[in-house]
Amino acid sequence: MPSLGPDFRRLWTAYAVSELGSMVGAGALPLIAVLVLGASTLQVTLMAALAGIGSAAIALPAGGFIEFRRKRPIMVAADLVRFAVLSSVPLAMAFGVLGYFQLCAVAVVQTACVIVFNAASGAHLKALVPPERRIEANSRFETTLWTMLALGPPLGGLLVSWFGATAAVAANAVSFLLSALGIRRMRTPEPDPPRRVHKGPDLTAGWRHIFAHPGLHALFWNAMVFGGAVMLSSPLLAVLMLRELGFTPFEYGLAIGAPGLGGILGSLLARRLGARFGERGVLLGVGVLRGLWLAVLPFAPPGTTGLVVIVVSQTMLLFCAGVFNPVFVTYRMNVTGDDHMARVGAAWSVSGKSAQPVFIAAGGLLAALTTTRTALAVAAVAVLAGAALLPWRRKAWAHRKADSAIPATASA
Repeated sequence: MPSLGPDFRRLWTAYAVSELGSMVGAGALPLIAVLVLGASTLQVTLMAALAGIGSAAIALPAGGFIEFRRKRPIMVAADLVRFAVLSSVPLAMAFGVLGYFQLCAVAVVQTACVIVFNAASGAHLKALVPPERRIEANSRFETTLWTMLALGPPLGGLLVSWFGATAAVAANAVSFLLSALGIRRMRTPEPDPPRRVHKGPDLTAGWRHIFAHPGLHALFWNAMVFGGAVMLSSPLLAVLMLRELGFTPFEYGLAIGAPGLGGILGSLLARRLGARFGERGVLLGVGVLRGLWLAVLPFAPPGTTGLVVIVVSQTMLLFCAGVFNPVFVTYRMNVTGDDHMARVGAAWSVSGKSAQPVFIAAGGLLAALTTTRTALAVAAVAVLAGAALLPWRRKAWAHRKADSAIPATASA
């Protein structure tokens, strides 16, 4: 099979560089807030909540703006804004003027740029890659994500240990500058953007398109429940392992880092499994299977057995995610018209960024009122129940575009 082309490699490289920077800098802003500014737990939590909700409010009107313009300049601009705002942190610290509100503003703007960039890049990738190669392209991006998730945090830890938290922020900033330069090197002319039919802002067009399509509608609600429950379980797992089961920070790091190999393996197999079982088979089968592994966590015992249980369950969860995500992204790309790609992507991201803090807060409150294991069990039940929201009815798979990447007969 021929190569996806030099411009895809440039885009893929730019994504890999920026994703590595993001993983290196993951957690650096809260770390600076705590260690440098002496922020309280409430302030750190508030900063995370503002990043999600504030960025959603900023990015919400951007969908229509992105939709009807060329996507590459928007992607470059989002990268350059992220470079600028992140660079302001080490600069402000060098001059002794860094404050808590600046960190909050940086977190909000950076997260808003993530939403804008992803909305533009999804539409851009659809135009760049032919339909029959989309699942392959999305699988490569998914593999890169999990690879950087495995490599980035340890590298970030070394940077923080040797040079301080601002070094990780600076590295993250530079990665976005390099990403912008890589995207600027692309040579394939972009197709003309869709023409705007209705004048004025239309903030709900993305959601209306999602809810009008039976398959997207079902997958949207499943994604909100699954993503929210997984995010809810993340801090609770840290409490369970470090405080209640008595694992060391190294063992906790192992349980967080090693499962990334499952995501890599799953993404490498996604194209083959999609060709073998079709989109419908993968999204329904793996969509159910991924919910089973979270249910193991509340029963993890102390000691080596508990560590093995946690690592295996997290590895299998990420394996399923690695298979599911590229197939899902390809399906969404294929059933969404070119004139709605950016708005659907923005609506999806805004919804996730808004819902996940609510799930996290609810999980923390439930754990405080009951136990950590109870809250994890509720998260597992939510994920298993969310499988009922998958598009089980065949009419959801009849609403397909003519440029589907996997033949309809393979997914019937």
